Amino acid sequence: MPSIYDLKPAFQNLLRPLVKTLASGGITANQITILAMIISFLAGGLIAMYPNQHHVLLLIPIILFIRMALNAIDGMLAREHNMKTPLGAILNELGDVLSDAALYLPLCFIAGVNAIWVVLIVILAIISEMTGIVAIQIGATRRYDGPMGKSDRAFVFGGIGLLLGLGVNLQSWLDYLWIIVLLLLILTIINRAHKALAEVT
Repeated sequence: MPSIYDLKPAFQNLLRPLVKTLASGGITANQITILAMIISFLAGGLIAMYPNQHHVLLLIPIILFIRMALNAIDGMLAREHNMKTPLGAILNELGDVLSDAALYLPLCFIAGVNAIWVVLIVILAIISEMTGIVAIQIGATRRYDGPMGKSDRAFVFGGIGLLLGLGVNLQSWLDYLWIIVLLLLILTIINRAHKALAEVT
């Protein structure tokens, strides 16, 4: 199924000159991965501390875009500049899950946002990423299939953060959007499991 993740190669091509500069400057893939985690936790902490300041929610789309770039950069550094390490593989998978949770869960403190939906989405997002990783254990490749992969979730949460940060009232339809995201996450988990099983059989 289509996913924003499919746009990743074109985005990587834009970043390749910067990646070469970082590699020549001695910056490692693991350092970039850790930086992405740090900025996510800092932004999530600010949102949790100031839930009534709607402008702080503008951090969500900004940080998500920066993280998207950093995630692409650390992957390219690892693959194209011989920086792959076992620690890097662990940091890459755990870093994404922890960073998403740190950035998304503070929305529970925002007035008008149903905390239950946000928590359920974060839980299912973690399960979907676990499904993608478990594929490796059965002999398949790491699965990134959609329709609600990491990039798609970033698009949804980034859009919500942008609108809320601009003071737009979303209460009339936000719950419906959360339900759609939940259903798409369930479909993503099934899709990843199905594709992994099909790959090994």
